[in-house]
Amino acid sequence: MEKRFMATCVLCRSSPRLRYLPGLKKGFAQCVLGKLDIELDEQDKTVDVLRHLDASIHGCYRLHYSPSLYYHPERKSFLSQSQGDLSDEEPCLTTVAPSFWQQSNRYSVSSSRHLSSSKNTLLDLAFNKSSESKTPEVPHQRISTLPDVRVDTRAFLKCRPSYSSFSLDLTQRPPPIKWEQVVQLLQKVTILKGSVKPSELSNLFVGLSHIDSDKVLLVKTDQRFIMLLRYSVENLCHFSLFELLDVLKSFVWLEMPHSHTVLRLYEAELSHRANEMTLEQLLLAADLWRCIGRKVPQFLKRLFDFVSLYHGQVGLAELVQLLYIMGEGRQCPKVLIQPIEQLLMRHLQQLQPEEVGTVCLGLFKSQTSLSEMAVNRLVDKAHSVVVCMSDFAMVNVLKYLRFSYMSHKSWMEAMTCEVPQRAHRMGIKGLMHVALACSALHYKNDRILVAIAEKIPSLVPHCRSKDSCKLLWAFGTLGFLPSRNQSFYLSLTEALRQRKAEFNRYPEHLLTGLLGLAFVSQFPEDLIELALSPDFVSLALKSTQLELKKDLFTLDGVVALELPQWTGSRLSGELKEEVKEMLWDFVQSDVCQKLEVKEAEAALQQLLGGDKFVCKRMILPHMRSIDLEVHLDASGQPLPVNPESQTTIKSSSSKIASKQALGTMNLGVSVTDDLIAQLKNAKSHPVPKSSPSAVPSPSLVEPDAGEILFNHGLKLTTAITEILTAPSSQRSVHCDNIVKIAIQLPGRNHYCQQSQQLLGLHAMKRRQLRLAGYKVVELPYQEWIPMLKKSRTEKLAYLHCKVYNSLEDQNE
Repeated sequence: MEKRFMATCVLCRSSPRLRYLPGLKKGFAQCVLGKLDIELDEQDKTVDVLRHLDASIHGCYRLHYSPSLYYHPERKSFLSQSQGDLSDEEPCLTTVAPSFWQQSNRYSVSSSRHLSSSKNTLLDLAFNKSSESKTPEVPHQRISTLPDVRVDTRAFLKCRPSYSSFSLDLTQRPPPIKWEQVVQLLQKVTILKGSVKPSELSNLFVGLSHIDSDKVLLVKTDQRFIMLLRYSVENLCHFSLFELLDVLKSFVWLEMPHSHTVLRLYEAELSHRANEMTLEQLLLAADLWRCIGRKVPQFLKRLFDFVSLYHGQVGLAELVQLLYIMGEGRQCPKVLIQPIEQLLMRHLQQLQPEEVGTVCLGLFKSQTSLSEMAVNRLVDKAHSVVVCMSDFAMVNVLKYLRFSYMSHKSWMEAMTCEVPQRAHRMGIKGLMHVALACSALHYKNDRILVAIAEKIPSLVPHCRSKDSCKLLWAFGTLGFLPSRNQSFYLSLTEALRQRKAEFNRYPEHLLTGLLGLAFVSQFPEDLIELALSPDFVSLALKSTQLELKKDLFTLDGVVALELPQWTGSRLSGELKEEVKEMLWDFVQSDVCQKLEVKEAEAALQQLLGGDKFVCKRMILPHMRSIDLEVHLDASGQPLPVNPESQTTIKSSSSKIASKQALGTMNLGVSVTDDLIAQLKNAKSHPVPKSSPSAVPSPSLVEPDAGEILFNHGLKLTTAITEILTAPSSQRSVHCDNIVKIAIQLPGRNHYCQQSQQLLGLHAMKRRQLRLAGYKVVELPYQEWIPMLKKSRTEKLAYLHCKVYNSLEDQNE
């Protein structure tokens, strides 16, 4: 029997190649075990299912070659992955590399297979029944990742015996039976005729679920099993609730693919009977659907409706299981948020460490926002049991803090001890989420970052592109410089090169990683060329889930300033102008309306003598924020700002333009054409001599009660007259020494927690402002916000000190 079993497995794996051998094309479908292809017609689903089952039994389906349709030892079902880390928001990627990458870049592919579609897969028992294709299907290219750490994502079910009433323990597989017994069960199907009792069908499914996992494929491809499925569909409405749940549980152990069309009928039947089910039965059915891996939004809606009506029946274990189901289903109705928060606060102190982690993960995945008080109490509880938590549960708490955008001081301080102790045994996903939480909460701690950075290079083979890019973003945001751990950045950058194929599905990951590298002045030019190439830009702009124009615009601006020698691809002028206008519209409606910005602009205008001396604009549009721009000459006098040319007085400007510009400066006397004429006439007449000590010179006049510092700022002297009447060519020499100042008003969220260190994006902006020739003056949030309550005189004195101290620094 074992030999026959091995021979059958070999046949199943080698049959695609046999199909193309001479003389074997005819009747090839009869050489392989019977197959099932089920396509539901929306008008009459049940009839179609039965018709396809009949057709498959009579062997009228033809098999078409596609490598993805056949068994691969490394392919895993949900059941085999149940102990792995399935908590991540996105699945491992399977993509086809775009042709423009394949032509210009070579990269290694560790395997050439892809996750088959729901309609074309052997595990679906479904095969293409369309006309025979002339050429074999080209397999997708895939770069696989091996699991680095096995994580039990359902460990919380071991916390209480009561969970067994409404969940399935995937670690307790039914005891196996011999193959002879399996054959006997299948043989019973052939003698089922006429009226079939639902209990008989249920018992057959339960009996077959005891088969060894390595022989499941043989059962599912047996025509007698297909007949059993047919009988179950015909008798769905006659099953009792217990029998339905038993059959569904058997489907888990038989590893029925989540896309199997028969499951649609079971989902519809259970949804129809939801009103007859108890809370435990609803939770059990939802858990079984989760174990199968099938999304059942309609059934979950029935479950949530029940809970909203009878939330008083929800106990502690039921609440934890409900939150787990909500997280895996990625939904939580708004009407349930308040009852769930009340239940959670009621049972909070009785939660065990793993249950706390499950609660946090469920809230995170379902994007459920609790009140600030509730989140603090939940994390207080987590902090009290953190030493007993698994790494998985600890990471889940950090995920929810990241989602809630709340920093819990005691918890984060505990992380400075826990993460370094655990990092050596944690997997890449867990470490990535720790780093991502720290960056989102602006919490920089060298112990945490160093521990992660030291572990990552050894885990790079297990990195998805998502992991690599988010790690680069997190460390770049927190300003972890490459000099601290060069191998960290080198290994992750190389990982991006090895996984270029994945960017076809998720282009945002490449932009995230490159911007994170740019924060710390790392510029891998080959990857930047890829990101700015016309084909990739087109691919990114087609992304419907995320707006990637801003990221592309930022990357393009980084290249312009930081890589002056760049000769590679750039964004088109039209796209840059479109994004610039979009960003400016947002800035005008949001940032420009903030009180601290309006007050700073008004005070600077009064300080310098008018609105033409202060320009509120995006000096670096790709950095997505505004600054207040001021120009001073070498002696500290304000000059008008021309935002369009980004200069004040050009050497080619006319004499009239120069006089108009200078006339706007409040120097005590209005500079007009008549005044210029008088000055010229005065110089043609002899001037009485005076002693050297009596020669007037430019001098500052004390401000009038501190209200307007430049209202009478300078006496009109011979030196000023010479400047006013000098030819434009001479004046241009004076204006070449303009000091351009960018006055920044950073918010409290621009810094790392309890630190004056700017976060990655804002630190990069400051660096690039200096590259663009600007002197940066910062009005720190903690200084300027309190200043808003002070008098105008104090504000002006503060701004005068900030602006002119920067000028002294420039001269030094």
